[in-house]
Amino acid sequence: MTWPGYLATHSTEQTLYFGEDGLIRRHDYDVEIAGGNSAAHYISDYMQVAGIMIPTKHRIFPRSPDGQALGEPLIVSIDVSEVAFA
Repeated sequence: MTWPGYLATHSTEQTLYFGEDGLIRRHDYDVEIAGGNSAAHYISDYMQVAGIMIPTKHRIFPRSPDGQALGEPLIVSIDVSEVAFA
């Protein structure tokens, strides 16, 4: 997917991977503001809140030059335990 230049994003070109359930499972991008470091963002453990599926587990790893996700180091780890819409 290519995003228009006027949108603030990690990078103009990004790749999304979806599970059979239609939910995003992985999001690949290059962090342009950090020298173009390649990232593989794994998204999982969805919960439903007010009819909207929200991922509660995020793990971001680097990617090799050929695009393969590396198992380490873990760059970002986010666990969400409470979600509410106001």
